[in-house]
Amino acid sequence: MVAREAAPAAGRVALVAGATGLVGREVLAALLADNRCAQVHCVGRRAPPVQQAKLRIHLVERLDEQALSASNSPTHIDDLYIALGTTIKVAGSKEAFRALDHDAVLAVARFGRTRGATALGVVSAMGADPRSGVFYNRVKGETERDLEQLGYALLVIARPSVLTGDRSTLGQPARAGENLALAAMRWLTHLTPANYRPIAAGKVARALVTRLARGGAGKQLVLSGAMQD
Repeated sequence: MVAREAAPAAGRVALVAGATGLVGREVLAALLADNRCAQVHCVGRRAPPVQQAKLRIHLVERLDEQALSASNSPTHIDDLYIALGTTIKVAGSKEAFRALDHDAVLAVARFGRTRGATALGVVSAMGADPRSGVFYNRVKGETERDLEQLGYALLVIARPSVLTGDRSTLGQPARAGENLALAAMRWLTHLTPANYRPIAAGKVARALVTRLARGGAGKQLVLSGAMQD
């Protein structure tokens, strides 16, 4: 990976994919409040319920390179944030899950490189491992592995534990697995290692935005415990 200098005080252009999701909306809010960003673009099938002078929204039917290139997307990007993700239950099949959590993530990341992006922050998951016997974890691990091959000077991968936040305001169904885990961990917080404690979506977003703002080079893998503060 090519070394990347620290971001200048102002004037950076950021693109967010997944800005209507639990972490993505927090990333968008953080960037809109950050004076380092001159413009913030978001791309997806739905528009976030936010209006601000420096925000540009680009609606696409599909998150693939052809559709992204055909959209009225920015001609230059400095920093790219990808907060795309679903579950097999919500997606409807393993194939549909992989199409979003791997294929769409890679398509957006490749598109970012064509627009000059040098820094990428992406939301993955605890347990991501391309050799895992668990399909969900294996897809997440393969996505991380494949992102490393795209030539970003700085790649920050956040691996949160169970996310906390209000999905109902996003029009998303509750995730039974998350609710069960949260209920159990409330009783066992003092016994649960930091990496496995529930984490607020806003903390994950701040971890990504802060690390991309610092600059640097190479791959940074940020586990859930490191994002708790």
